[in-house]
Amino acid sequence: MDSQLLLVLLLLLLGASGPRGQGPGPGGPEEEPPEEEPPEEDGILVLSRRTLGLALRRHRALLVQFYAPWCGHCKALAPEYSKAAALLAAESTKARLARVDGPAETELTKEFAVTEYPTLKFFRDGNRTHPEEYTGPREADGIAEWLRRRVGPSATRLEDEEGAQALIDGRDVAVIGFFQDLQDEDVATFLALAQDALDMTFGLTDQPKLFQKFGLTKDTVVLFKKFDEGRADFPVDEELGLDQGDLSRFLLTHSMHLVMEFNSQVLFVVVDVGADNNHVLQYFGLRAEEAPTLRFINIETTKKYAPADGGPVTAASVTSFCHAVLRGEVKPYLLSQEVPSDWDQRPVKTLVGKNFEQVAFDETKNVFIKFYAPWCSHCKEMAAAWEALAEKYEDHEDIIIAELDATANELEAFPVHGFPTLKYFPAGPGRKVIEYKSTRDLETFSKFLDNGGKLPAEEPTAPLPVSVSVPGFPDSGQVGHVAVGLPGAGRSKGAASSWASVTLSRRHEPTPARSPKRSCSCPPVSTRAPTSVPWELGSK
Repeated sequence: MDSQLLLVLLLLLLGASGPRGQGPGPGGPEEEPPEEEPPEEDGILVLSRRTLGLALRRHRALLVQFYAPWCGHCKALAPEYSKAAALLAAESTKARLARVDGPAETELTKEFAVTEYPTLKFFRDGNRTHPEEYTGPREADGIAEWLRRRVGPSATRLEDEEGAQALIDGRDVAVIGFFQDLQDEDVATFLALAQDALDMTFGLTDQPKLFQKFGLTKDTVVLFKKFDEGRADFPVDEELGLDQGDLSRFLLTHSMHLVMEFNSQVLFVVVDVGADNNHVLQYFGLRAEEAPTLRFINIETTKKYAPADGGPVTAASVTSFCHAVLRGEVKPYLLSQEVPSDWDQRPVKTLVGKNFEQVAFDETKNVFIKFYAPWCSHCKEMAAAWEALAEKYEDHEDIIIAELDATANELEAFPVHGFPTLKYFPAGPGRKVIEYKSTRDLETFSKFLDNGGKLPAEEPTAPLPVSVSVPGFPDSGQVGHVAVGLPGAGRSKGAASSWASVTLSRRHEPTPARSPKRSCSCPPVSTRAPTSVPWELGSK
């Protein structure tokens, strides 16, 4: 009996342990790798395919940066990203920052459609399928504030006069929404805009005593500011409701210093050339000694205009100049460096605005041009390959390899929107232009030239590194005007302003018809000055 019982027990043990000890068969399903605890570096979670799921479940708000180790913009963002993580940790904000090495985690970059670096995506409540694109600034305070307004209220609820006054006094610009019903859909529109207008403080209230305190009888958004007239009101349309785009434009316009409208088309902003605003002068091709003077810019086309004479800056001269530009009576001017005496002595020819047309559209030459910015890291990375290409084809009389600094030279033929931009101008009539969009190395450049301005059919097109936006104005349908002068200059001559000034304005387009009380479905328009503008509006 004992031996029989022992045999039965042995068979049971073998049956129970055998399947568990066996791995999957040749055709069996493979198990997913187990999730791992994500490591941290400087307070930032370092995520991979195996750690992302756990991080999403643990953290209600997670901002993830997809970066590439070789990317110059990623390297510039890294210290600010770490500072933002420290700021949020210090105040116990329920938001975490994380990063993913994009080239090393190709499955994740494909899953989240990452095509350039750095790309930042915000995951809320563990939702992996619909992350929000990060639209905020790239400095620590801005990153932290962007997250605060998503994990907490974007506007402070105001119950009494003391709280309202404290909010108004706390910042140069404060916005309060006065709504009789805080459940109204207009409130949701107001709060959505407040999420992205990081340079302003927002509050809202439904208290009758605060309506009375500020002299209001209907729903109104009020912008309080510590300059100019001190206050601007935006009444909510009782039939159409609050439109996010209209409110955003209103806040942008009335938050500017020293702003006045010119026929609802031009806004004026003053810039002091005595302050550290050399970058503004460079943008317009000006010297401080030329102040006070005027410049006008159409932000849709980026074309710049200058007055024909150098007379005093007065109200009458400014008005006359603006009318002349708007009527099309003033021709735009283009920035250009002088043609270097040795522009064609090196393998890579040096082009500027003044010799571009002559060289690029020479019907006897095939011209390959790099449009670059001196500060652009991608331009620097490909400089050696471009030089090698020029040396390789130096003995080909019908091929010219050239470069043009597009930050100091403007072209009538076309604008340059990114750096580096590579364009090929084939020989022959017709002023043909072919944009090169493939790999930036000597071998691929050579195949492109040898094949007459196109790559052989079998050559796959490789993705480009991230292009750098040209510093300038956004395509926002705006018109701007600039007046520049020294502090105190021109008063005795009746100048309209004693400071140097840059003036921006928005061309008002007809507001499309809207159904009553329907919130705008467009993404919020930030009232923050565009980060691509190479200088700050106004001066302190």
